[in-house]
Amino acid sequence: MGNENLPAVRPTKPAWNRGRIIGQKRPLLPRHVWAIRVRLEIAAEIRDLALFNLAIDSKLRGCDLVCLKVADVLSAGSIKERVSVVQQKTRQPVRFEITEGTRRSLMAWL
Repeated sequence: MGNENLPAVRPTKPAWNRGRIIGQKRPLLPRHVWAIRVRLEIAAEIRDLALFNLAIDSKLRGCDLVCLKVADVLSAGSIKERVSVVQQKTRQPVRFEITEGTRRSLMAWL
């Protein structure tokens, strides 16, 4: 008994992910980070520069970054050196340092 009488199974539509980049993206290289920073500084995008610098320092997800409150990073009129945040997705606390350049950009924005 052979398979000669069975019809060939062919997909009628191409796969939804054909030709698309899926999965984890490559991390930014330091030269890419500096290029983005320079362009934001030239364009005088104070808010975007502050958020970008904070994202690089903290390595937080976007949802955690936009949920930060001013009180999380500011105390007694100055930016904190170390911040602790509870992540939304994992409910794990994350501690990170804010570098001097990021503190300057945050103070300019706030």
